[in-house]
Amino acid sequence: MEIWEKISRQRVRYIVDSYQLEGEDNADFDDYLEDLLQAYAPPQIELALVQVLSESWQTVPIVRGVNFLERSHQLLKTWENSIINTKVSPLHFHLVTGLDPTPVFGDTKTTALKTPSASPIA
Repeated sequence: MEIWEKISRQRVRYIVDSYQLEGEDNADFDDYLEDLLQAYAPPQIELALVQVLSESWQTVPIVRGVNFLERSHQLLKTWENSIINTKVSPLHFHLVTGLDPTPVFGDTKTTALKTPSASPIA
């Protein structure tokens, strides 16, 4: 496995671990995630995870485990035959994951990260 492949997998795993997305489905989740990593490019998986995660924040309790991956997989399937239409911006991706969005969105001037600065309290 090439170094860039290891890094890409690490980024996906970081998102999963950061939000404890595997839930109680450890072995099944890992098998499903491995299947996704074999079928899709890791940057696409990262984007799908973040979009489903963002949508999941509207429900309590948050969706986790295999159910979470099934929702991510459905999103990946819809992107197979059409242009990827995501609600996640590079800044949003960065704020949710803490990761550089360049591997997911490409290196363009529009992906420059500008986090809002805190205004001093008067």
